[in-house]
Amino acid sequence: MIYRFLIYILLFFITKPVIAFEESLRPGGIAIIEVNSIESNLPEITFRKRPVTIINKENLWFAVVGIPLNAKDKITINFDDAEKTILISDHKYKEQRLKIENKSQVNPNKNQLDRIYKERKIINAALNNFRKIKLEDLSLEVPVDGPRSSSFGLRRFFNGQPRSPHSGMDISAQTGTFIKNPRHGIVTVTGDYFFNGKTVIIDHGQGFITMYCHLSEINVKEGDELFVNDLIGLVGATGRVTGPHLHFGTYLNGTAIDPEIFINDF
Repeated sequence: MIYRFLIYILLFFITKPVIAFEESLRPGGIAIIEVNSIESNLPEITFRKRPVTIINKENLWFAVVGIPLNAKDKITINFDDAEKTILISDHKYKEQRLKIENKSQVNPNKNQLDRIYKERKIINAALNNFRKIKLEDLSLEVPVDGPRSSSFGLRRFFNGQPRSPHSGMDISAQTGTFIKNPRHGIVTVTGDYFFNGKTVIIDHGQGFITMYCHLSEINVKEGDELFVNDLIGLVGATGRVTGPHLHFGTYLNGTAIDPEIFINDF
């Protein structure tokens, strides 16, 4: 009897599909939920009224939910008419204090605030886009060679004033360094923005979005289909920066997620 039980356990671990990224139940992390369903009968899964990313791995379906940085204690996922509550751990991100020489990039004037508001609407629309395709994973290549200079989630202070937490990963590199596309996708937005500088946003399907900021040069246009290692642009120091680097952001269900979850080289 014990022998048979051990065989069942062994078979479970042998046949359980391996997902390239791990669940991280913290603000800025992800929750992974197995969905017991066939493709033709998948439930409508939403979080905060936004559709949730679904991946298929070896004929099993998984919902991958981005956990917002402002989430506390638990999140609630909606499955058609049912709900699932997931407990999340407390995680206190470190502080980062930066000195910005251009004072208007810390305290913008009215005209600049009007510009920021218009730009934010464009960016938010792109980050919340949901294009239905079939995905097997959410793995990413590293978009640029260089050391990580600033981590995701840092509680930021500019010239001593508190601002929003860091919503991506900063990779230090010299101006002009190539930025390469980390996975197949469609360019949805390019622009030169007040805070982000020259920016590219790429839609990888199922609400999985990546963003690249502070570029010195953009080498793609909206609507371009990109494949792995295609050139996106060049590292720069445009927008609100203290030096040349790439700000690399990853998003699920419109929520900023730690990029380190999806890449293995850091």
